[in-house]
Amino acid sequence: MAPRTILHIGTGGAGTTSVAAATARRLAARGVRTLLLSLDPAQGMADVLGEPLVTAPRAIAPGLDAAQVLAQDELERRGSALQDWLGDALVRRGVDRIAAVELVAVPGMDELFGLLELHRRCEAAGHEAIVVDCGGAARALRMLALPDVARWWLEKAFPQRSAMTASARPLAPLDLKLPGGAGAAQRLVRELIATSELLRDHERVSTRLVLTADRPALAAAQRAATGLALYDLALDAVVVNRLLGEQPSGPLARRAGREAVVADAAQAAFAPIPVLCAALLDDDVAGAHGLDRLGDELFAGTDAGALLHEQPVHDLEVGASAARLQLDLPFAGREEIDVKQVGIDLVVRVGAYKRTIALPPALADYRPQGATFTDGALHVTFARTPASADD
Repeated sequence: MAPRTILHIGTGGAGTTSVAAATARRLAARGVRTLLLSLDPAQGMADVLGEPLVTAPRAIAPGLDAAQVLAQDELERRGSALQDWLGDALVRRGVDRIAAVELVAVPGMDELFGLLELHRRCEAAGHEAIVVDCGGAARALRMLALPDVARWWLEKAFPQRSAMTASARPLAPLDLKLPGGAGAAQRLVRELIATSELLRDHERVSTRLVLTADRPALAAAQRAATGLALYDLALDAVVVNRLLGEQPSGPLARRAGREAVVADAAQAAFAPIPVLCAALLDDDVAGAHGLDRLGDELFAGTDAGALLHEQPVHDLEVGASAARLQLDLPFAGREEIDVKQVGIDLVVRVGAYKRTIALPPALADYRPQGATFTDGALHVTFARTPASADD
């Protein structure tokens, strides 16, 4: 059975690593075989657990394993063959050898291989749940978007772009027809497709946003929620962490009041997504005792591993002569959105986030006609070309 996977991303200083670790311990205490996986390059998970971690999972508590993915090590272990092949492919197409070396040093490749390691762990047997610390929101969202970006880079290395693009579409077979000697690229494309499908499996995988109770953090969390929705990643809970709580008097009382207002604002803004709150504990949230206290704060009466909210998927309706694509984009402003078709792809930009959506084969004969944004959702309409409509 495929494991339940919970990704955690957060705003600065929100305690994302501690929340992920507390969640994993909570699941393991209920008898769920759990893997706690850190993709955060800061490597703070070992400090929170009080245990040294390496890439290979190791037992740290009954029913709980933990690992720190060292993405650069994964890149060196698995990416050298691919980079050599890409460099040779570019040289054959007339690119200078020195320039080719620079072109294959794609930014974010180390993060990409860390994400592929997550996919490998999800497909391996032995765990019923995987709890992931992805680190800060900005980097985490870039990382989660990397399968699409890296696939685009690989397409540019091939003379026949259409063959690669068709193979990368969700409804197309994965029997790639690549030139000889491209085994590393072939394997990577397959993994990219599988990783992208894994992240968008709303029944198995969801994301939880972690923030502190201040307005800048709330605004950052709302932007992150927009990015998650654009990339079709399910958000099933929001965690407001390190709440000061009630104080009798003085400046701390005023601060507690402000935090309560922000927590209420988060409840209203993210509804119907549940908002879980945890007070600032009076000792360090580290080690078994501190993490279990945090777990009690967060999940009293709540199943930590449950899918706490069902995120709507991107909706595509295709008719005989017209089609409509709906993308829910919470917290986006109309002025932030730009939509255009580039070749056979639909490019949607929302503020700092951009996604290139490979349109399915069913829309091969359709062209965009317009886009509207109402009630937090982007609606893109397509019309079938007259020649195709007569077929």
